[in-house]
Amino acid sequence: MRTLIALGGNAMTASDGRARPEDQIAAVGVAMEAVADLVAAGVEVVLTHGNGPQVGNLLVKNELAAHVVPPVPLDWCGAQTQGTLGFVIVSALERALAARGVAKPVAAVVTRTLVDANDRGFTHPTKPIGRYLPKEQAVAMIAHGQTWEDRGERGWRRVVASPEPLEVLDAAAAKTLVEAGYVVVACGGGGIPMVHDLGSAKALRGVEAVIDKDLSAVLLARAVGADHLVIATDVDHMFVHFGTPDVRALDRIDVADLRAHLAAGEFGGGSMAPKAEAACRFVEGGGRRAVVTALGSIREAVLGEAGTVVEGATSA
Repeated sequence: MRTLIALGGNAMTASDGRARPEDQIAAVGVAMEAVADLVAAGVEVVLTHGNGPQVGNLLVKNELAAHVVPPVPLDWCGAQTQGTLGFVIVSALERALAARGVAKPVAAVVTRTLVDANDRGFTHPTKPIGRYLPKEQAVAMIAHGQTWEDRGERGWRRVVASPEPLEVLDAAAAKTLVEAGYVVVACGGGGIPMVHDLGSAKALRGVEAVIDKDLSAVLLARAVGADHLVIATDVDHMFVHFGTPDVRALDRIDVADLRAHLAAGEFGGGSMAPKAEAACRFVEGGGRRAVVTALGSIREAVLGEAGTVVEGATSA
């Protein structure tokens, strides 16, 4: 059994949302205990992760230091958070495996993801990131080439492109390590966004964008031959009729029914809609099972015993 586990960036922070280094280390440590149990049981695991809070922290540093040093572009932010979270995850998993007497190597791969330079998001950015700022501070960031929007009483907020991921460019390296017996961490934050430069298929450059990590996880799962996809977040299920007296948790559901809920706007435009879309894409592409659940239920999710379990219409 080969399983790709996608760890949510918000799930790797404290329960109150704090993202201090010690909060992230503690949350990752809890997750890796569950991952180590799976590895010890013989499951081949590939890991990916979000990076929203971590990139948010870097953006605050950009804003505070903009008058001293130029802001770091988003592709650099993605690469930096891949490196930081990668070493935190690798270190925590190595400790958890050693405690179980499991001799299994672990490695993190800095991973790039190809997007289309003509994606509409680059001309009409809509993805809000970072914190709200007063106009005078936003203007200073606009002077550095960023796009900010007036969001009313709360202030101004940066908006960026969130293009569709097309290919995980370094998936072959990740798969080689998996086949060699490694537990691999790859494609953090959806991957560093790259486009073909000047129309050349061989020349690539990073771009200012953020990529949905769950959609990239589907591409990575296919590339490494994963049977199962587990999307670990900060809730234990997907819900329909959320915020109403008729709220209902989804347990086992087939792709057709989940697609119907998506079309009906049950998940809105928030973070759950991409997770539902990713689960559908994975199963439609031949994956056996996709599960959306809380970080603490990873072990049970791999067995299809926790969270929202998405399967094909003909699955038992």
